[in-house]
Amino acid sequence: MTNFTIAWLALPLFIGFVIYLVPKLDRFLALGITLLSAAYAVQVFLEDSPLKIQLLDSFGVNLAIDQLSGFFILTNALVTTAVILYCWQSGRTAFFYMQAIMLHGSVNATFICEDFISLYVALEVISVAAFLLITYPRTDRSIWVGLRYLFVSNTAMLFYLVGAILVYKAHHSFNFAGLRGSPPEAIALIFLGLLAKGGIFVSGLWLPLTHSESESPVSAMLSGVVVKAAVFPLVRCALMLEEIDPIVRFFGVSTALLGVGYAIFEKDTKRTLAFSTISQLGFVLAAPVVGGFYALTHGLVKSALFLISGILPSRDFEELRNLAIAKNIMVVLVVASLSISGFPLLSGFSSKVLTMKNLEPWQVIPINIAALGTVITFAKFIFLPHKKPLETSLDKNHKKISSGFWWAMTILLSGLILANAFYYEAYTYFNLIKPLATIAIGWLGYLLILKKLSITLPRKMETFDHLIGIMSLMLILVFWILQV
Repeated sequence: MTNFTIAWLALPLFIGFVIYLVPKLDRFLALGITLLSAAYAVQVFLEDSPLKIQLLDSFGVNLAIDQLSGFFILTNALVTTAVILYCWQSGRTAFFYMQAIMLHGSVNATFICEDFISLYVALEVISVAAFLLITYPRTDRSIWVGLRYLFVSNTAMLFYLVGAILVYKAHHSFNFAGLRGSPPEAIALIFLGLLAKGGIFVSGLWLPLTHSESESPVSAMLSGVVVKAAVFPLVRCALMLEEIDPIVRFFGVSTALLGVGYAIFEKDTKRTLAFSTISQLGFVLAAPVVGGFYALTHGLVKSALFLISGILPSRDFEELRNLAIAKNIMVVLVVASLSISGFPLLSGFSSKVLTMKNLEPWQVIPINIAALGTVITFAKFIFLPHKKPLETSLDKNHKKISSGFWWAMTILLSGLILANAFYYEAYTYFNLIKPLATIAIGWLGYLLILKKLSITLPRKMETFDHLIGIMSLMLILVFWILQV
């Protein structure tokens, strides 16, 4: 398993360069890598015990592969596979597939790192690959959004690197376990870097513009797996160190409420999905012990929703209410929206039930409020008008749908059904009542009240200059929490 792990880790980077040298094989090589990752994730679940690999023992540079890693790796494999199939007939160049696989491989690396320096290298590679994918259209807008993302990301990682050095100075080790007994400023700097990189709480306000302005397949990867590269180490540290757990849970609750508060009133489909991503990352952090399962469910459903948003006739909800959507598109849109709302038979239900069972008492009320807000948010999608495909084909706003889209939907939505097997115990009479009641209340609240409201929240905090200032405030907040 050790040799397989090293080969699996290095192969995406090697194949990425091969793709550029042999462009005619770009899609096939990229698809082969994602299928290999899926096979590796399955192997991880079949292993009886976690795998530990020491790279530089004297520096505390280690790899750790366990079931938590398996959930995140499987998410990355399925999402990237769906994106490649979605783009299969799009005419994208070998450069796109090369960067997609580079991104895929570096994201996988973060899911098995157990030290801060290896994680730093992987996160920096992710930044470069994500930047190149965001700017792939080479328009002025995409280049600006990409540069904005790169600057915010690199600034956050500068704080993170200083924190990692302080941890090494305290323990002569870069291992995650070094957070125990490290000075508060070291922990605060590392947390600031990860919170900003992962789009957590107010540090994540760079995310809506970046995700909404990227092409749909890129948005799917960013929301489905890239932000989880920084969330994973927070979950790992919370599970390793009991003193870190309440801090991670606090930011989980805060993020869940902040993201859904924006998402409810957002008028743009892709921005709604982006704010929902912020909120759903909060659910992953709110119960670290089951964060891997929730990350898998969220990655599948949010990738599906971003891909669907790319073929809708408009991004504006007001316009969509006057433009009927084809029934076949509406079916996949409703299924994905029901899953993230916690509807039974889809893994969004079982992951929410499992998360709720592992909350601390003080988390229960705010997380339930966030869950209700999620239902209201996706009622905006569920209650859009629709019509038959033949009628839609005559509409000037109709977009031709490739077979790759349907292959991607098959993978992602099938995953939402099959993932129920991870926690089939969720299907009890009591567990069914609460989510169904929450969905009913949320739908009524949307139809009777929120659908009629026209509230626009300010975007001042999302501006470039404010994003850097927010990092300073977040550093103070994290440092204060550590001192309390």
